[in-house]
Amino acid sequence: MALNYIWISFFLIAFVVALVKLIFFHDFEVFSAMFDATMDSSKLGFEISLGLTGVLTFWLGILKIGENGGMIKILTKLVRPFFERIFPDIPKGHPVYGHIMMNISANMLNLDNAATPMGLKAMNDLQDLNPDKDKASNPMIMFLVLNTTGLTLIPINVMVYRAQLGAANPADVFLPILIATFFATLTGLILVGIVQKINLFDKVVLAYLLSATAIILGMVWYFYQLPPDQIQIISRVVSHLVIFIVIVVFILMGIRAKVNIYESFIEGAKDGFGIAIKIIPYLIAILVSIGVFRASGALDYIISGISWMFASLGFNTDFVPALPTAFMKPLTGSGARAMMIETMNTYGADSFAGKIASVLQGSTDTTFYIIAVYFGSVGIRKTRYAVTCGLIADLVGIVVSILIGYLFFYHH
Repeated sequence: MALNYIWISFFLIAFVVALVKLIFFHDFEVFSAMFDATMDSSKLGFEISLGLTGVLTFWLGILKIGENGGMIKILTKLVRPFFERIFPDIPKGHPVYGHIMMNISANMLNLDNAATPMGLKAMNDLQDLNPDKDKASNPMIMFLVLNTTGLTLIPINVMVYRAQLGAANPADVFLPILIATFFATLTGLILVGIVQKINLFDKVVLAYLLSATAIILGMVWYFYQLPPDQIQIISRVVSHLVIFIVIVVFILMGIRAKVNIYESFIEGAKDGFGIAIKIIPYLIAILVSIGVFRASGALDYIISGISWMFASLGFNTDFVPALPTAFMKPLTGSGARAMMIETMNTYGADSFAGKIASVLQGSTDTTFYIIAVYFGSVGIRKTRYAVTCGLIADLVGIVVSILIGYLFFYHH
C-alpha cells in the first residue's frame, strides 16, 4: 500500500507544482518536460530490465553451480547462527541463507552486477516460503531493507567519478562513506528487528554485530594509514579480484562434487530471462513517477525550502548544494549519480559540496528501485512497512553523511 500512495503522490504533487508554474510564472514548457520525462523514463526502465537479462542469466547459472557443488551449504553454515535469529521464519539450514549471504557480500564489495542476480535468486527462494504470495513476508522485508541501506566497504564507483572530475584525492571520501553506510545499515536492521519483535540483544546477534563493527573500525584504521592513491588501487583490485575468485571457487567445488558444470550452469541460467521480463512493469511504474516529479520542479522547491529553513535557524547551509543527490538516491541511482556529478562540476570535485555529494551517493542504496525490482520479480504488491523502514534508514544515512562531512572536510 505504501508504494501505491507514494506513486500517486508523485504524480499529484508534480501536477500541482506544474500548474502553479504555468499559471503564476507562465512556464509554458513544464508540461512538455513532464511528458518527455514519461517517455524517457519508460525507455530507461525497459533498457535497465533488458540490460539485466544477460547479467541475471550468467550469475544465476554460476549460483546453480555453487548450489549443486555444495558451496551454498558452506556459506549457509557460516552465517546460520546469525541468520536464524534475524530471519526466524526461514527453516533452519535452508539454502536461501547462502544466497542472502552472497548478495550481501557482493553489495559490500560494490559488485552491483553480481549482487542483483543473487538478490533476485534469494527473493525467489523467500517467495517459495511465503504463505501469502501477494504480501511481503517478514524475512522478505528484513532482506530488502538490508539491501536498501546498501552497506558498502569499497565505494569504487564514487572514487572513479571523483578521479575523472579532477579530485586531488579521489579516495578522501572512503572513510566517511564507510561510516555513513554502516550507520544506515545498522538502523535498518534495528528498525525491522523492533517491528518483527526480534531479540537484538541475543548473545549470538550481539557477537556478530560487534564483530562486524570491529571489522569496520579495523578497516577504517588500516585505510587511514595508507596514502590516498593506494586506497584507490587496493579498492579497485580487491573488488575485481573477488568476483573472479567466486566464479573459480564455485567451479572447483562443482568439479570436486563431480557435478556436470555446464549442465548446472544452463539449468540456473534459464531463469534469467523470465525474471528480467517480470521486472519491467514495476520498474517503469516507479521510474516514470520519479521522472515526472523531478521534471515538474517539485524537487527544486523542496531543496529551496530546506535551505531557507536551516538558514532561518542560523545553521550553516554549505551542505545544501549536495542535497539533490540525497533526495534522488532513494528514488533513482542514475539520477543521484547525475546530481553528484553536476554538483562536482558546478562547485568542484574538491569543494565541500562536492565531497558531501560523494558521501551521500555512497551512504545508502536506491530504495524504490530495489523495491520495484526485488518485489516486482516475485509479484509482491503489499509491501507492508518495508518502504517506511528503508526510508528511515536512508534518512539516517543522509544525516550521518552530512555530519561526518563537516567533521572530515569543513575547515572554516
